[in-house]
Amino acid sequence: MKRVKRRYLALQVECDGLPTEREFMDALWASVSKLYGEVGASLSGLSLINFDAKSKVFVVKCLLAFLPQVRASIACVTSVAAVQATVHILAISGTLKALYSNI
Repeated sequence: MKRVKRRYLALQVECDGLPTEREFMDALWASVSKLYGEVGASLSGLSLINFDAKSKVFVVKCLLAFLPQVRASIACVTSVAAVQATVHILAISGTLKALYSNI
């Protein structure tokens, strides 16, 4: 059986106020669904790993095969919880240990 490869992304959100984990993931899922449909979104394996409220950094994981689509979807996020927002990719890594050492 072949092992599933994942990638971890550190994302920083620039917006007024502090979005909750749920609001951010809803915005990200909406962006992926809008671009690739519900089937594409379900194939991404997108999930939230961690959230640092002080620096507004979210750590999410996705499947390696769907990484380019997830990156395109992140670029399309323009609002989180009806507030204008910009999402920047700080780092991408294959392990959480390497990801945290890069940010």
